[in-house]
Amino acid sequence: MGGGVAGSTEKSGFSIPEEWMPKEESIPEVLERTASLHPDNDALVYPERGLRHSYREFNELCGKLAKSLLALGIKKGDRIAVWAYNVPEWVLLQFATAKIGAVLVTVNTSYKAKELEYLLKQSDSVALFLIQQFKDVNYVETLYSVVPELRGAEPGKLESGKLPLLKNVVFIGGGKHKGMLSFSEFAELGKEASDEELAEARAQVKPHDVINMQYTSGTTGFPKGVMLTHYNIVNNARFIGKFQRLTHRDRMCIPVPFFHCFGCVLGTLGCVVAGATMVPVEIFNPQQVLDAVQSEKCTALYGVPTMFIMELNHEDFKKCDLSSLRTGVMAGSPCPVDTMRKTIELMNMKEITICYGLTEASPVITQTAIDDPIEARVETVGKAHPNQEVRIVKPGTNLEQPRGTPGELVVRGYNVMKGYYKMPDKTKEAIDGQGFLHSKDLASMDESGYVKIHGRIDDMIIRGGENVYPREVEEFLYTNPKIKDSAVIGVPSGTYGEEVMAYIVLKKGKSATEEEIIKYCKENFSRYKAPRHVRFVEKFPLTASGKVQKFKLKEMALKELGPGGN
Repeated sequence: MGGGVAGSTEKSGFSIPEEWMPKEESIPEVLERTASLHPDNDALVYPERGLRHSYREFNELCGKLAKSLLALGIKKGDRIAVWAYNVPEWVLLQFATAKIGAVLVTVNTSYKAKELEYLLKQSDSVALFLIQQFKDVNYVETLYSVVPELRGAEPGKLESGKLPLLKNVVFIGGGKHKGMLSFSEFAELGKEASDEELAEARAQVKPHDVINMQYTSGTTGFPKGVMLTHYNIVNNARFIGKFQRLTHRDRMCIPVPFFHCFGCVLGTLGCVVAGATMVPVEIFNPQQVLDAVQSEKCTALYGVPTMFIMELNHEDFKKCDLSSLRTGVMAGSPCPVDTMRKTIELMNMKEITICYGLTEASPVITQTAIDDPIEARVETVGKAHPNQEVRIVKPGTNLEQPRGTPGELVVRGYNVMKGYYKMPDKTKEAIDGQGFLHSKDLASMDESGYVKIHGRIDDMIIRGGENVYPREVEEFLYTNPKIKDSAVIGVPSGTYGEEVMAYIVLKKGKSATEEEIIKYCKENFSRYKAPRHVRFVEKFPLTASGKVQKFKLKEMALKELGPGGN
């Protein structure tokens, strides 16, 4: 069998303790219980803003904003889009929308005009909350280009030809913009709705309602709106926290973006479930992360591997007091073994865990335990979460692979999404007739149930009939003392079908040649896995959530080498 922990006690052969069973709870139930149990605990802290809300204050603020939403005419099931980096209003809206059953639609901070228009239209969003700008994109001007009618509209009465359902736009920040309410004006609207109206709306919220919609990256087609329920994400957040033994005494630094599950399920919701303190970093910066951990004595830190690499390599790293750290999560992309070891040893994160999952699975499927052997914590992504059935199957089928044999990872359980919004055909492609969600990730499972991820099925390189897994080559490249980071792709070859190409970021002050790296690989690694091409770059193209955009690297390679390789 290639299965992990099954969702059925009959299948798994043992009784799952009650504390590890999914609960029928909604997000507002969880927040209200935590506010009752730990009213004076810090809930939300922004050190650089001097902002600090206790759980009592946080719950009350969310309630007031929920009434503001009602005053705008927003009701259960309406979709509310938020386009912002990790500002305090984002967190408040996450829980305010949940109190009335409105669906939070998370907007990627890197989106531009066409992507924004597509998302607002496809999601049927009735309201948009946005900030002024992120990096080189002026969100306000971008929105005006998509919805020119907004400039002449009375706030709350937008009539758009392209986006007929969009009626309200709220600007997060100081200043006033045509056609938009300011966030302070929006907050004042809460006085127009009564406590009775809020209680009535709150009573309609059910655990199996869709409450969150996140759009997939869309690198292989149009982005798809993943529909997640309270039941999906509350339970996933709870189990993730239990693997780390999170409690109301923990303080979590969250530098990963909220628009991604990592930020708003593992991060903010995970804290609320456990009663822990949220310490967000608005835009990732290694110095600000280290400062936040030190000043707030954070016990947990989240991040993708690239973030940890940047923190470990920061020039002031050795000056920072990280002794308060205990646990955290490294996830989002394959975690280099060397980076994991350094994080454990140098950042005092003895109980750090690795998670693996995907948005469609709410998102975590497997996780390492804090008391797993070091080898398991640096070489695998752990075992299946309780109440999930994980199998490794032959790609394109449901035939289970023998233990240790790579195949596609599929999962069935409480955490599988309700589907893609208004895309029934795509939903059927992703979730088969037996209820298994197909990940499109290559993985293997050992006899003890530990899972290794080998990469995306589409990323596997077939060189002269031999399978080469980019993750394995990347891990080997990290053993070279000059290499800081690497990303491996397959490129066309007239001789072998495909060849291995490595993009490399060198450590500060180090230099190397293409020939030197290739020689190092051939002398210490299987020759057929050694890169045929090596290119040095200052940095990798990344998504807003910190993942390497390998499709962009492939575009660069094809432009240089040509479609036939060289």
